[in-house]
Amino acid sequence: MIFASDNWAGAHPAITRRLSDEAAGFSVPYGASELDHVVEKKFNELFEREVAVFFVATGTAANSLALAAVNRPGGVSFCHREAHMIEDECGAPEFFTHGARLAPVDGENGKIDPQSLKSEIYRFPPGFIHAGQPMAISITQATEIGTLYHPDEILAISEIAKNNGLPLHMDGARFANALVALNLSPAEMTWKRGVDIVSFGATKNGCWCAEALVFMHPEMAADLPFIRKRAAQLFSKTRFIASQFDAYLNDNLWLDMARHANNMGQRLQNGIITSKNARLAWRAEANEVFCIVDKELEDQLRQKGAVFYAWNPPRSKPGLLGENEILLRLVTSFATEEDEVDRFIDLLG
Repeated sequence: MIFASDNWAGAHPAITRRLSDEAAGFSVPYGASELDHVVEKKFNELFEREVAVFFVATGTAANSLALAAVNRPGGVSFCHREAHMIEDECGAPEFFTHGARLAPVDGENGKIDPQSLKSEIYRFPPGFIHAGQPMAISITQATEIGTLYHPDEILAISEIAKNNGLPLHMDGARFANALVALNLSPAEMTWKRGVDIVSFGATKNGCWCAEALVFMHPEMAADLPFIRKRAAQLFSKTRFIASQFDAYLNDNLWLDMARHANNMGQRLQNGIITSKNARLAWRAEANEVFCIVDKELEDQLRQKGAVFYAWNPPRSKPGLLGENEILLRLVTSFATEEDEVDRFIDLLG
């Protein structure tokens, strides 16, 4: 019963086969192979426009290089207070931007509150050299607590970004999970709602190691080839990332895997709702589910073979836990089986 993270899951057999097929023979390196160009065209078709695509190793690299591409002297990027880039990336965005800062923004349910965002941006008036200058806004889709920015919410943030001359970045480590949950197309969830740059994650959804940085306006990425090289993120044998994306995007495999992960999350959530010994912390919308149990039950679950992480309650939910209670994060994946979910629910009682 592995619910620690979708990072714990392996790779889908179709992706493994495609990697194996590409292992033989020779090919042009550094993103110039025929397969690289084929996958770039697939991204154009996916987003219904010409985009600039850059393969990188990790989601942290994608997020960090996205900000580096729009960096400004004294730059400040705005993200949710509990976003992955500010909480879990060890200062990498600041490192790769040579000191640009991340400004935390409050908001319920893991999402930036538009009014709070306006207030934070207002703290950096143009021309006030001591404060620095705003350079970007980043939203996480799906969020770190399993919720989603719905289309109107993305649009509200993008309008603030546009009014302030700021690019809008989307951290899409779980891009596919959000997409199928909202029943949107990639275009509808991104540039049609004002998103300029996407960290397009696939590793959490059945790939070995495949992340992409996608610019909706290729001219914004003019310096990215040099930034990526300097950051040691330019692979020589890029065809091995391209081959993963080739299989991932073929016949909607990526959407099928995400849909299964979400369905398993919903099954898990429904079981928690009916449990006598656990309660749902909040309604999850993708494949991350959060529940509250007492610490004694947590120990019993671990002893019975369940694997998960204890989680810090969001700052926007004070008083969420009672005495001797703990918050658990449970993540389902393309590899999660119904039996695993049902056995865990049985342990909850």
